[in-house]
Amino acid sequence: MTPPVESQAARPARVAGKPNLNGIWQALNTANYDILSHQAKAALAFRPGPVVPVPAAPVLAFGAVGAVPAGNGIVEGDEIPYLPEAAKKQKENQENWLDRDPEIKCYLPGVPRANYMAMPFQILHSNSAVFIAYEYAGAVRNILLTDPGPAPVDSWMGQSVGVWEGDTFVVTVTGFNDQSWFDRAGNHHSDKLKVVERYTPQGPDHLWYEATIEDPATFSRPWKMRFPLYRHINPDARLNQFKCVEFVEELMYGKYRKTPVTP
Repeated sequence: MTPPVESQAARPARVAGKPNLNGIWQALNTANYDILSHQAKAALAFRPGPVVPVPAAPVLAFGAVGAVPAGNGIVEGDEIPYLPEAAKKQKENQENWLDRDPEIKCYLPGVPRANYMAMPFQILHSNSAVFIAYEYAGAVRNILLTDPGPAPVDSWMGQSVGVWEGDTFVVTVTGFNDQSWFDRAGNHHSDKLKVVERYTPQGPDHLWYEATIEDPATFSRPWKMRFPLYRHINPDARLNQFKCVEFVEELMYGKYRKTPVTP
């Protein structure tokens, strides 16, 4: 039997004088579907129907499981300031979600998307190192505490450099490729993306997460997203494995079989 929460050993409030962020954290929102406010709907991908659009054939069999739950947006002002061409690309991405969303093929989620997916992540830190491990796809981030200069190569998760500003941990992330999305709604960015994250404790087991997004090739101005993160307090909290690469082998390579599996 799991012991009651009250029986847990007290967690130190601070580490080397800074707030103790160690633990497993999770967002409780539907931003991975769409970072803007959205109503519930039958699917993310549709096709023309006899009266109104109906779910696309590949997702029809999912029924209610493939539906989108409603959610409040996490974007300040509930608006993303796309440049005209970038707004067109977002619409195309949304219409072609099944073929384009990198999450479907188990590519790494990027930042900040990794922080509001449905799976938790773990922060491990001391006075000399900060590391974040994500359950989704085994993604990881080593938060550098000394700026080494520009990232040597662009990547899905970018290069993270962190500093403490009082009790707020501020992380600047650069060196992204242009392949990750912000959500399943097709919201995207270029390789000029810069994300400045702020992790600010609001109590012993929750904190405010804020990300400022800058990308002059995609957006007309910087914009912000903000939401709370909650620490798992159950005594046996842990990250499980979701190394999804093997789960998509049939999707990506099944057509190359000598005798493909019947659709």
